Amino acid sequence: MSDEIAVRALPDPPSPASAQLVRAAPGSGPQAWAGAPSAVRAGGEIYLAYRLRLPGVRGYAVQVARSADGVNFEVLQTIGKEGLDSESLERPALVLAGDGTWMLYLSCATHGTKHWRVELIRAQAPDRFDPATATVVLPGDAASGVKDPVIVRHGGCWHLWASVHPLADPGQTDRMTTEYATSADGLHWTWQGTALRPRPGQWDARGVRVAAVRFCAAGVAAYYDGRTTAAENCEERTGVAAGPGPGALAAAGTGPAAWSGHGGRGLRYLEIVDLPDGRQRLYYELTNATGSHDLVTELRMA
Repeated sequence: MSDEIAVRALPDPPSPASAQLVRAAPGSGPQAWAGAPSAVRAGGEIYLAYRLRLPGVRGYAVQVARSADGVNFEVLQTIGKEGLDSESLERPALVLAGDGTWMLYLSCATHGTKHWRVELIRAQAPDRFDPATATVVLPGDAASGVKDPVIVRHGGCWHLWASVHPLADPGQTDRMTTEYATSADGLHWTWQGTALRPRPGQWDARGVRVAAVRFCAAGVAAYYDGRTTAAENCEERTGVAAGPGPGALAAAGTGPAAWSGHGGRGLRYLEIVDLPDGRQRLYYELTNATGSHDLVTELRMA
């Protein structure tokens, strides 16, 4: 019963028919993507970090943008993969620390491998991130790559969920679990174990990746990305999970909660922003009719 109560702390699942376009894919067709968003509300505005990708180029940049209305964004900065010595970039995490420092965590692919690591850039303003100052905070290792961090500051602690991929078998590197870590400062992280696992025989059997997390009195609830087979890599759908704490989540229900009506049905990397009037904005990456992925938003009423 507590898991059911926790799930109610989440806004209703996405409804793509109600979505508004924030950033169109930079090209048409499969492997052209805009999305993997992370958002912060500060000073009456919403700040968004997201990844751009093209076929053959992979994730070539992360942009940081600002909006007064949550729909129309002004790009403040573009960070290219070359400045991070990365073969590709994936989901960033944008965080505003309690002392006013802006933190941008970047998922970076190591050249010539299936390995991923997470690097951090700190800045005094969201348009001043300098890639030359990036430091590795989640290195992964020879056995696993780590990427797509989701970070929440709650209860005097920094909480992190990241997708971790096994590297031993080249044919299995798309598999993923979500691992949980904690930190006192957002710089030094301690892994606490697996927060969410795939379910054999279910729609999320191949991999699970936590996308958005909510704490409540009954526990913790999350939206996550899941896929059934390796062929669905990059076309994950959104599911719901809950548990008594941030490191112990279990998938809820027998099917996804939201998906696209196009192509591979991808609807992934959900982000939730609380607005001062009690409403919420959802941001997510959505497969469109051409097979490319757009970054879109929905407004949820209180």
